[in-house]
Amino acid sequence: MRIVFMGTPDFSTVLLKEIVRRGHQVIAVYTQPPRPAGRGMEPRKSPVHLLAESLKIPVVAPRSLRGGEEQAQFSAHDADVAVVAAYGLMLPRPILQAPRHGCLNLHGSLLPRWRGAAPIQRAIMAGDKESGVGVMQMEEGLDTGPVAMEARVPIAPDMTAGELHDALAAAGAALMAEALEKLARGELIFVPQSEEGALYARKIDKAEAHIDWSKPACELHNLIRGLTPFPGAFLEADLGAGVERVKVLRTRIEAGAGKAGVALDDEGLIGCGEGALRLLRVQRAGKSPMSFAEFARGRKVARGARLFV
Repeated sequence: MRIVFMGTPDFSTVLLKEIVRRGHQVIAVYTQPPRPAGRGMEPRKSPVHLLAESLKIPVVAPRSLRGGEEQAQFSAHDADVAVVAAYGLMLPRPILQAPRHGCLNLHGSLLPRWRGAAPIQRAIMAGDKESGVGVMQMEEGLDTGPVAMEARVPIAPDMTAGELHDALAAAGAALMAEALEKLARGELIFVPQSEEGALYARKIDKAEAHIDWSKPACELHNLIRGLTPFPGAFLEADLGAGVERVKVLRTRIEAGAGKAGVALDDEGLIGCGEGALRLLRVQRAGKSPMSFAEFARGRKVARGARLFV
């Protein structure tokens, strides 16, 4: 199969490696252009860009695919199919129709639940017990195309978005590889999505990451693990050295009752609107993640401490 691969983050690299390992001819890789990053804000290539270069695959990084020149270049690849995984750009009709078998998307949810930009985070934040990946025929609507294959992945009670991301990436690589083999044999069958149960997984807003201790412990636990490792749910408090922002990376729901946002013991049990959360792992600004015990050294986080401003 002559394949154009389209992806950008780490999630996509697992699939690209698997497609190449299976012996498919990846004739071009499309990815987001380098973006300023790091302390120096120097342009940084995406994980897919770097992987493609290491595999000696030509890389194309347009800012848009809506121009005639970009569309003509894409069509000239004469691809059998485009494989898309977390690419980050909308594909206009001329792009969708250029490959002989269209564009197949690996989507990180069980459609129609969680269409959109952040299906992994939203599934955990909503307390879902199960997620998965699906191979979908792309069309102009947002994740509305028919689905051919799915693989289900359970979400454990303490699983973070990062952990689910890795599980879905592995499951998705195997699933798409199998789908491409079926496509080559003419055996890949697509079924239209139902509109019943469709939810939109909107992009994560930084304002959502601020921990509001007046909410129930179970809701905050889901928020925290849904935003770990990025962007990270955070608290703001003065714990003896001025107001600081601290990311909360891992928690445990425990029995307890007390004022919301106030420490109920000396070991990180914090009162919530309902119940309590035990802080297990946190990260100070500019520092590496650490246990709560490490964080508590030299800080006023004993019983009665306020973890809010």
